[in-house]
Amino acid sequence: MTHIKLAIIGVGRWGVHLLRNFLAHPQVSVVAVVDNHPARLTAVQQQFELDENVLLTTDWQAIKQVPGVNAVAIATPATTHYALIKDALQQGYHVLAEKPLTLNSEECRELCQLADYQQLILMVDHTYLFHPAVERGQTVVQSGQLGALRYGYATRTHLGPVRQDVDALWDLAIHDIAIFNTWLGELPVKVQATGTVWLQENRSIEGTATENQGLADLVWVKLTYPDQFQAYIHLCWLNPDKQRRLGIVGSKGSLIFDEMSPASPLTLIYGEFSQQENFFIPVNQSQEALDIEKGEPLQKVCDRFVVSILQNTPSLVSSGWVGRELVEILSALTTSLQQGGKSITITNP
Repeated sequence: MTHIKLAIIGVGRWGVHLLRNFLAHPQVSVVAVVDNHPARLTAVQQQFELDENVLLTTDWQAIKQVPGVNAVAIATPATTHYALIKDALQQGYHVLAEKPLTLNSEECRELCQLADYQQLILMVDHTYLFHPAVERGQTVVQSGQLGALRYGYATRTHLGPVRQDVDALWDLAIHDIAIFNTWLGELPVKVQATGTVWLQENRSIEGTATENQGLADLVWVKLTYPDQFQAYIHLCWLNPDKQRRLGIVGSKGSLIFDEMSPASPLTLIYGEFSQQENFFIPVNQSQEALDIEKGEPLQKVCDRFVVSILQNTPSLVSSGWVGRELVEILSALTTSLQQGGKSITITNP
């Protein structure tokens, strides 16, 4: 195979960007676009001047009549992922799915096993793992430049969009958890979460045991890793101040990934203490904005999906199995959230 015929399922806020990238890829032909909202289909047809041969449909089943489809990219609400992905794999399609893979780790396992059995690529769009700043940051952290690692922190806030299918934990936390896991090269073994609901007290996450819990607008997360390194995450979709900041603090310095920084998204800040009698004096202080390769992370995601299909090489960075690990962590955090912040041990990440 040298060329891929692909269908896009869902062209909402994120699906439009997937469509844009795949239309521009030289080894992909977008042959179908599916969305429940006819107005969205009309909008993308006009925006991208889609060829008249591209099938525009509200019925997912209709793409099965399109000859030669090899792959699908799914950008629909998380509650729909399991059924869509399972059907797509059973049809013999390679799948790129928006995060999270599903809302249930056992469903994730089933899909990963099905993809392996069918010898198909199942990849999750964890876009941040393809961000040049995250890739460079992994090298810095694992080089030992920060000294002994002490703790991590992240803040992810904005004013909307407020989701109606998942809470702020499931919508936002997966990004920072994925980055911490990648930078540390480990998975958390214990998690805690507390949250507050203001806007949607009577909603719950379909497919999870969140009845009468409401959808949390504010969530505080604590992750504990095997060596007792701890990371703290602040998540909220009610803040007028938009923040996208993550850091790891070590004995010799800190590494900060700040998407909102106008200079560079990745900054290495050196500084440590010299003890003089009973006093601790800051020394060796300096700051360096790290050079980052240019490139759109989502474009790299799409290209990796194409390469995986053409070379039959699953993405180790963002495979379905990686997606399952993250869903397992989120599920444990949900249990903690329901139990008022109880510490939950993850025994089978």
